[in-house]
Amino acid sequence: MSAYDLSAVKFDAAGLVPVVVQDARTGAVLMQAYANREALEHTLSTRQGSYFSRSRGELWIKGLTSGHTQQVVSVSLDCDGDSVLYLVEQHGPACHTGSYSCYFTPLLEAQEPPVPPLDNVLERVYATIRSRLTTLPEHSYVARLHAGGLDRVLKKIAEEAGEVLLAAKNRDAAELSTEVADLLFHTLLAMAELNVTPRDVAAVLETREGRSGLKGPKEVG
Repeated sequence: MSAYDLSAVKFDAAGLVPVVVQDARTGAVLMQAYANREALEHTLSTRQGSYFSRSRGELWIKGLTSGHTQQVVSVSLDCDGDSVLYLVEQHGPACHTGSYSCYFTPLLEAQEPPVPPLDNVLERVYATIRSRLTTLPEHSYVARLHAGGLDRVLKKIAEEAGEVLLAAKNRDAAELSTEVADLLFHTLLAMAELNVTPRDVAAVLETREGRSGLKGPKEVG
């Protein structure tokens, strides 16, 4: 007998339910697949993104062969019980094409795309960097810096930090925005090289938020 109560899940005539997969860090929708009871129970018990492959007719554990695994953070059922949402930590690209998300073909472009919060952008950029480090595409800037070793990445961070200082000293707001973006990008690359995530940094900042006192630059707020 299953340890999980799936009585509210409305599997279709083929015994399947659609699964929408969302990146827990960035909020991006990564893919859509299907799960049968076995796949859903496997996901719940192991926290591995698991599905039913309709083409092969068998259980499909994401990343078992490609290495692009999904660590499931949470599983939710929609109000009608006929759709499931996986929030996951995606390791490598989610799409078989090598793209971060399967949803990269626009049918209708936003007239004025909203600028997302900085933390969302940083998470997405970090995920892209991790993907590039995994696949090492031939013409990738990330792959080229990676090939030069960590020292080359660190040298770029030092260069970009100098550009930030110069832009700030010149009170050039537009240039400062550009140089800070470059500095953040190369810092994220160094973090990815050492498997440090934006969440790790956020956890440190969270412990410092609201502290007061004259304890130097390690205090925030």
